[in-house]
Parts: sequence; structure tokens; C-alpha cells
Amino acid sequence: MSGGPAAPLDAAAGAGTRDWRTPLEILVLGAIWGGSFLFMRVAAPAFGPYALVELRLALGALVLLPFLWLARTQFPLRLWPRLAVIGIINSALPFLLFAWAAQRAPAAIGAICNAMTVLFAALVAFLAFGEKIGVRRALALLTGFAGVVVLATAKVSGLTLGPAVLAGASASLLYGIGLNLVKRYMVGLPPAASAAVTLGCSALLLLPLAITHWPAGPVPALAWAAAVGLGVLCTGLAFIYFYGLIHRIGAARTSTVTYLVPLFGALFAWLLLGEAVTGKMLLAGVLILGSVAISQRAR
Repeated sequence: MSGGPAAPLDAAAGAGTRDWRTPLEILVLGAIWGGSFLFMRVAAPAFGPYALVELRLALGALVLLPFLWLARTQFPLRLWPRLAVIGIINSALPFLLFAWAAQRAPAAIGAICNAMTVLFAALVAFLAFGEKIGVRRALALLTGFAGVVVLATAKVSGLTLGPAVLAGASASLLYGIGLNLVKRYMVGLPPAASAAVTLGCSALLLLPLAITHWPAGPVPALAWAAAVGLGVLCTGLAFIYFYGLIHRIGAARTSTVTYLVPLFGALFAWLLLGEAVTGKMLLAGVLILGSVAISQRAR
């Protein structure tokens, strides 16, 4: 970081430390984001999707607000409409879809669908921006979509998971679109400050719906705790942690957290909520995560 001759020596001296730190930090991030599906499963029935997502967006933006304040000169007003649109696509709508799904299906369903983001990002880059996709990544997409079909036909306690899977897959598609928009239209902007803008704008735009759909009765303390954890830990602090990892070890290595989110989502739901993981859910998870691995290897 110093930029002087001593920098390579410092990096070499710290290599042993980073060797064990990096897997641990990726594991922690996977646990945090896997926990977000547990929090949604607990809080969504009490709050409903609109109120819950409003809390998530607002709390996440508040955590990131100091970064925006420090970088405020880099965000002239002409940028804000563009960032607001990206925020709706990359935050508000996916959060709403995942919260809606959490009311209707086990937490593992959303966590498994979330892994499709990597594949959808490649598909959107190919269809909308002309990036090459290659045979291996095309095979990965087909495998991943097969996993979604398997998941959509599964049943838990006699209930069909199709609508929740469709919502989760749609959320991942929006994430894929959002990643491409961020890559092309937010280059050079500080990431944490940009996230504060996109989350904050999304919170303001969603506020009228959150007010009109606010829970009529008292909300249990456990649901409030889950909502706060979702906004502060899984959104605001997780963004800071995520961007710090990218800065330190690079985007490619950080992206391996994709494999851990479904595992932790299913594990937490099983341990803490007693939600079963069926054979079809396991098969779908293997297909989707396997397809992500193929896609990452191809890249």
C-alpha cells in the first residue's frame, strides 16, 4: 500500500498471515449472507415484504452513510437518477422478491436461488452487451437452469415451491442485470459510498409502499431483531466487509463466497428453524453450485 520499494517485502512478510485469514474471512462472509435468508424467513411473516425491505434498505444505507459523506464531492446530483435506477434493479426489487419468497418457502430455497446470480450475470452480459459466453459457460447456464427446474418441482410439507423459486430466480436475474450495470456505469466511484446512494434512494422510493403496508398489529421482538440484523449486519456491514475483501484479495477469490451462501442458509434454517432439506433441494443445490463452478472455471 505504501507504493515504495518496501511494499513487496511487506506483502511477502504478511503472506503467511493472509493464507489462513482469507479462507476464514470468506467463510464469515458466507455465514453472514447465508444468515440473511434465515433473518428474512423469521421477519417476513410479521412485517410483510414492503416494510421489511424498507427497514433493510434504510438501515444498510445508514451504516454506509459515513463513506458517502467522505466521498460526497464525487457524487454530483446528475449521477443520482442513474444510481437510483441501479439501486431499484440491484437492491429494492431483488430484496422484495426474496422477502416474498421467504413468506412461502424454507430459507434454503432463496439461498440456493441466490447462487444463480453468477450465471445470470454472464447471460445478461452476453445478450445485452455482446460479451462472449463460450461453450463451457453455456453448459453451465443449462445445468443451472436444470437445477432451478428441479427446485421448482420440489415439495415441502405438501406445499409446492414453484412460486417461491420463480421469485428467487427472478431476484437473481435482477442481481445479474444490476452487476452488469454497476460494472459499466459506476466505474471509478467508491463502492461503499455508491452502495449508500443506491440503498438510500431505494429506501426513499419504497417508503410510500412501506407506510401503506406497515403491519397493523404489534411485531414480535424476534422479528424486529431479525430485521435489524438483516439491515445492519447482512446489508450495511456486509457491504463494507465484501468490498474490503475485494480490495485485499481480488474479485475472483472473493466470489467463491457464492458457494457458501446456500450451505449456510440451509444449515441455519435446519439448526434454528427445524426446516428440512429434501432430496430434490440437495440435487438442485448440487446442479446450481456445480454450474457456478463450471462458469467460474471458464472465466
